Amino acid sequence: MIRNLIAASLFALTATPALAQDNLAAIEAMNEYLMFSEEFDGIILPEQIDEAIFNSVQFIDVRTPDEFETGSIPGAVNIGWREVLDRIDEIPETQKTIVFCNTGARSSQATFALRVAGRKNVVVMQNGFDGWKEWAAYKPE
Repeated sequence: MIRNLIAASLFALTATPALAQDNLAAIEAMNEYLMFSEEFDGIILPEQIDEAIFNSVQFIDVRTPDEFETGSIPGAVNIGWREVLDRIDEIPETQKTIVFCNTGARSSQATFALRVAGRKNVVVMQNGFDGWKEWAAYKPE
């Protein structure tokens, strides 16, 4: 048992630099994003979404299809959070795009990935769909 743990630890120690080297471009892109972004870049609050903003943005719901079917923001497109880079062509390049899930956890990860991939028009809705239902400044009927 201890022998297996030691072997696994040695493998992890020797494999990590190779993995990091293979991912150097991705790491550099993430570092560049983090170094030059303001603390609240890429975030919008439900309270900020008034009628004008609502009618000018694309909403991307990154929850599961089952969650999406139970209710979503009108006009939202459902793209699972793990699929955003695979389906990046479905996400506008210039139109302001608001990404959301239930609370903001999954959508934060999806938004970070999209912003590192160069989509500066994408923001995460803090507090997610739950926050939108409670605090949005505008909700169409």
